[in-house]
Amino acid sequence: MAAKILFITNVHLAYPDPSFACKLWSVECREGNVVRVAPYIEGEYNPISFARYEIDARGGILLPSLCHSHIHLDKCFILDRCELISGDFKEAMSVTGSAKARFPLDKGDLLSRGRKLIHESVDCGVTSMRAHVEIDDLLGFSGLDVALHLKEEAQLACHIQIAVFAQEALFSSAGDAEPGSNFRLLAEAVMRDGVDAVGSAPYVEPTIEQAKKNIELIFELASHASLTLIDFHLDYNLDPDSEPLIYEVIKQARKYCPAWKSHSPELFRRHITIGHATRLQLFTPKEWRHLQDAIGDLPITFVGLPNSDMYMQGRSQAGEPLGAPRSTLRVPYLSDEYNIQIAMSVNNVENAFTPQGSADPLALCTFGAAIFQAATKTDIQTLAKSVTITSKVAIGQTNVPLELYPQRGDIADFVILHGTQTLRQAVLNPPYDRTTIRNGIVVAHRRTRRWTAIKELTMFTCTPYLNTTPTAVLVLV
Repeated sequence: MAAKILFITNVHLAYPDPSFACKLWSVECREGNVVRVAPYIEGEYNPISFARYEIDARGGILLPSLCHSHIHLDKCFILDRCELISGDFKEAMSVTGSAKARFPLDKGDLLSRGRKLIHESVDCGVTSMRAHVEIDDLLGFSGLDVALHLKEEAQLACHIQIAVFAQEALFSSAGDAEPGSNFRLLAEAVMRDGVDAVGSAPYVEPTIEQAKKNIELIFELASHASLTLIDFHLDYNLDPDSEPLIYEVIKQARKYCPAWKSHSPELFRRHITIGHATRLQLFTPKEWRHLQDAIGDLPITFVGLPNSDMYMQGRSQAGEPLGAPRSTLRVPYLSDEYNIQIAMSVNNVENAFTPQGSADPLALCTFGAAIFQAATKTDIQTLAKSVTITSKVAIGQTNVPLELYPQRGDIADFVILHGTQTLRQAVLNPPYDRTTIRNGIVVAHRRTRRWTAIKELTMFTCTPYLNTTPTAVLVLV
């Protein structure tokens, strides 16, 4: 499968023009890049050596590979260790803290859970991710050590970008003028080889002044360590009286990173990512336009985290007639109305902050169609981009495709969705069966294995890409 030449044939592409989208295509990749896209002609490609490899997509659709622009590698799959009583954020911090205290004692557990998350993600079609790894007094560098190991282990299948992250406060108490031990550990972590980004959660600080100082300290650390990727979990509330800290991020970005004002290709990897930002949901149109102007040409991308945001936020309004509000950034609306870049990401899998949901980014699109009331053609494209192209932009990834359909020169990072012919189907009802391709190499196949018992079944025709054998009553795939 590690062929230098890859042909993907008999495949639908996500062209916006229906006359192109309904046709079947062939995509030729060499040395990890697309070199040719042409109408499909049956039998045109016939692999004759191990240097050539062909995938017959049998009418499935090819999309850019998926991306986790925001996911926690160290605290996934720990829900069985977290008893939920109230389910609120305070409780989530507490029970997760108790679970985290045991992480350094069992690095094998950290390794197996992180490996499981990566494997499940690649199976879904993910070929790149920003993995947040917490650094604090409880964990020390145990999570980072494991993440760096997994980064190396998975490099063929997935680019794992390590973001050292302070979930806990940098200041120990409201009266502290200087940050405490969590900051000193973070300052040490950013200097480790293999660390790509640094970030924090300013909203956990005891005071608003310390939250602002937290932001400045992160910019200082990034500058000192020559890191050009910064990530904030920010404005995670629905309190109209709270000051939006996004403006402090903009202020510090213009102070520390004047070169970041450009989107020129050589500066593309300089990027600021803002996760959650649920407070911005309370903005008026005037406030959104003001934010749009304030951002200007700074390379800032927001990442909505619908599974976490909708589960955690708005609990104080549970007793009101409509219950909790839609407390996550409205991806299609804000993109269309204010041209603000917003990706979507999974964030957590099976923990107290996000007990529900899988590692599949496409599942967010399906959820988004409902919570954003967004299923028009433009909405579908925006949702699909939010977990592919926009997510890759959010983590400062290079060689990001410009469109949902492949073009010559694009990097050959794809996911084939088998049994699905249109982008609309892919977003609204994504299939289980997928093939993941990174740098022109097939790195994962995921196929359904099913049985069906049907009374008086006399004939059964199998879905061709499943490579099955019919049987009278019981069908095993």
